Amino acid sequence: MSQLSEASVLEALKTVKDPELNQDLISLGMVERVEVREEKVSVKINLTTPACPLKEKIEGDVRSALEQLGARQVEVQFGAQVRAPHNLPLPGIKHIVAIASGKGGVGKSTVAANLAVALAQEGAQVGLLDADIYGPSQAQMLGLQNERIRVDEQKRMLPLDRYGIRLVSMANIAPPGQAMVWRGPILHGALRQFLQEVAWGELDYLLIDLPPGTGDVQLSLSQLTRLSGGVIVTTPQPVACIDAERALDMFRRVQVEVLGIVENMAYFEQNGQRTYIFGQGGGRRMAEQHKTAFLGEIPLALSVREGGDNGVPVVVSHPTAPEAEAFRQVARNLAGRLSVQAQLLLPMA
Repeated sequence: MSQLSEASVLEALKTVKDPELNQDLISLGMVERVEVREEKVSVKINLTTPACPLKEKIEGDVRSALEQLGARQVEVQFGAQVRAPHNLPLPGIKHIVAIASGKGGVGKSTVAANLAVALAQEGAQVGLLDADIYGPSQAQMLGLQNERIRVDEQKRMLPLDRYGIRLVSMANIAPPGQAMVWRGPILHGALRQFLQEVAWGELDYLLIDLPPGTGDVQLSLSQLTRLSGGVIVTTPQPVACIDAERALDMFRRVQVEVLGIVENMAYFEQNGQRTYIFGQGGGRRMAEQHKTAFLGEIPLALSVREGGDNGVPVVVSHPTAPEAEAFRQVARNLAGRLSVQAQLLLPMA
């Protein structure tokens, strides 16, 4: 007869590793609670991110370890606590991620909006900063184009809320249709306000939608705060990848880690047949060439375009569609990369 006890369960869980961090659940402090009642065992595991891409594998490994111990019934519950580096980039914000592209027209803002909402749907606290001062589009993509930013008693800007994320965009500050003809110093001041004079609250992730290219905004951002990393968005088309490589080089020149590459408009699928309109595999080859992660590919789909125009991202409007699942998988992969990074940056005991 098995001798189930809290101690024996904890010992068994030492054999279960987080596949990304390559350490066991006990050493990582991920086991919050263990309850043993005769041959039933209930455990609660705190994942390093609510968007954990390997949640099902961890659950399977936990069940296997406890069944081998003699448990007839195993209940696995999950919580999440996003790990942050030792020094937060901004008070209350655990990770700041810049979403960049080498050129316009590759769907960077669409990717940023859907990733932000997908992370929030997984249970994370998410902010989205539209740093494309000259061409802000996030307000439109989230259906907030008619809303205005307000300030609190401390003169801090109050983000707008939609789909579980907090948004700040110049489109909700400047008069509609007004062109921003600012140059470096004024841009720098605006970005500083967006980062430091906004009541963001407690955030697991702040995504920053950068303008295309490698100009003043990108340089100012690297000077104003410590980024957890950057994500490059490209299409598979060679001419897009060439410009995306410049964005990647920009991050590395200012010592910002490249967290990975997203290939948008990777293919068009109809009746089970894929057509590679812009070529095939350009983003993946770029990731391999530059030794960074390939976070995933997003198909070219009418629902994605309609979601941006209508202010309802596809992960909300068509949550079960393949294109929505593609965005969610990229979000999970990004969250996983940040979890590994945060663990590596923890101070030695």
